[in-house]
Amino acid sequence: MTFQTERLLDDTGWRILKALQADARLSFSELGRRVGLSAPAAAERVRRLEDAGIIAGYRVDLALEKLFPMTAIIRISAPEENCTRLAACARGLEEVVEANRVTGSDRLVLKVVAQSVDHLDGIIRQLSQFGTATVSIVLSTRRQAVSHVRERGHQRLAAPQAAKGARR
Repeated sequence: MTFQTERLLDDTGWRILKALQADARLSFSELGRRVGLSAPAAAERVRRLEDAGIIAGYRVDLALEKLFPMTAIIRISAPEENCTRLAACARGLEEVVEANRVTGSDRLVLKVVAQSVDHLDGIIRQLSQFGTATVSIVLSTRRQAVSHVRERGHQRLAAPQAAKGARR
């Protein structure tokens, strides 16, 4: 993390991120009230978080499970010469809601949504032209806000510092 990012992510910055994750439609007045700032100060802090690229955008968070009865994780292993076409195929599929290029034997890990088993089978067939697909049906999903990541990150950072102090 750069010094500027660390300054933006003080306790107030993290509280702003947590509040906006819970409700990105908060007015600056309400956001300021929740984090202990005036409305103009809250607006300025949000603008600086946006300018730094920490807040990348505001979106509608759809309940995909209500729109699509099936969610699957598809891992695809493919020979190097097929990677460009595989990536193009994945980009062209509207059902792909997340794509990750990964290390290891797989080239891509995709999260896809489908209306039915037949629909999912069609997606798998398209991707399988370029490599071997391994499919897992998602049974449940737990979303985690960045505030939880922050708390765990501080715990991890605290342990090595405590260990260093013990050696002295």
